[in-house]
Amino acid sequence: MRPTGGEGDGDRSPVDIRPLGFRCRARWGESVVVDTSDAVRVDRAGDAPLLYVPVGDVRLDALEPGGELTDEWDGAGETWDAPPDAGPGHADETSRDGWSTAGAAPATGRAVLRRLLDPPPDLAGLAGLVRLDHDQLRVEVLDERDPLARPDRWPTWGDARDLVEVLDVVPDGERRWVGPARADWRRPVLEASQILGQAVVAAMRESDGRRVVSAHMAFPRPADASHELVLVLEPVSAGRTFTVCTVRVEQSGRCCGVGTVLLDETAPDVVRHETPAPAVDPPAASAPLDMSVTARDLRVVDAAYTSDPDAPVGPPIIDAWVRFRDAPDDPAVHAGLLAQFTGHMSIAAGLRPHAGVGQAQAHRTLSTAINAIGLSFHREVRADRWMLYHHLSTFAGDGMTHTEGRVHDEEGALVASFTVDAMVRRFAAPAGASIDDRRAL
Repeated sequence: MRPTGGEGDGDRSPVDIRPLGFRCRARWGESVVVDTSDAVRVDRAGDAPLLYVPVGDVRLDALEPGGELTDEWDGAGETWDAPPDAGPGHADETSRDGWSTAGAAPATGRAVLRRLLDPPPDLAGLAGLVRLDHDQLRVEVLDERDPLARPDRWPTWGDARDLVEVLDVVPDGERRWVGPARADWRRPVLEASQILGQAVVAAMRESDGRRVVSAHMAFPRPADASHELVLVLEPVSAGRTFTVCTVRVEQSGRCCGVGTVLLDETAPDVVRHETPAPAVDPPAASAPLDMSVTARDLRVVDAAYTSDPDAPVGPPIIDAWVRFRDAPDDPAVHAGLLAQFTGHMSIAAGLRPHAGVGQAQAHRTLSTAINAIGLSFHREVRADRWMLYHHLSTFAGDGMTHTEGRVHDEEGALVASFTVDAMVRRFAAPAGASIDDRRAL
């Protein structure tokens, strides 16, 4: 997150204020109370992002006037309450569009919208806009460029452009690269596959554009997504065609990732064969999945991915289609985006055949984490086109899972292969202590 707000009062953290860039809709029950293409996103360090909309795009006639209310963060404002006969904003059930909306329904009559009247200096540009209460309203973000796109539930982590920014490491001295911070307020722990993606981008840039053939990394300790990473590359060899380097990923002087990267100039075929893609449904026939990143399209074949421990068991296989619609024309970033998703579903594939366990238990009663990833690239990557990730968990036991994966393009060509080793262990807090699932592994 790159702060764009001004200096606040006292010890206020900088904020990032920018147009959302997508259509936004908010409902109370079945009533649409907001529909706008001019929403503004405000990111705050350590807290959920907020959404502000023009008052002209709010159906004030569907709400009841409240009163003035001063918030310690964004100042004085006037409120509107949900009408008592409109039904709850959230129901304790799965809604007709497939979202799980479990949780107690908020009380009617409570303010659900608030127009800023006198915001603090760093939020002055928001004066007159209306803040949505996403804890009460059901707020969805729609990308109308893609007819297959499913609405994302607000609040989101960010956009595909934010993910590109995170992977777009920048030089910081000789053989040093820095990856910017962007934390998820719910769990500010960096994904191992994101670190791998940053290492791939850094290595390709350090080698003046040679293509990564393979990258292998182990992750000895977690990294904090609230702080930048430093990637230190050490050359092992640099010949006419191949380059080998080690990558050490550090944060606050501590190693959180270490590995090797092999790069190549590539050469014409002498022979060629490849494993065919699995026979699965295309993206349009697969189940959409919301992982809180707008403009990253995600479809899961047979809806096989779930975090629910009570979900029906199945084979240790998950096939998922992934596409990033806002990727720049940069081969290193496309390779990094492919790498970034390799760690997302491997543990779920390992848990799928076993009843009573699921990723909803992670960091609460199960200790789970990616320990190592090995990734091989077989051709140029186009992450802005559909990629099929095939996950096959070949082993689970001894507190570990092992997954073999492949990435194919929509025509079936093999783009990359990968393996993931991850831990799955019983997790219990020491006597008298509690578990912070926001940071625990």
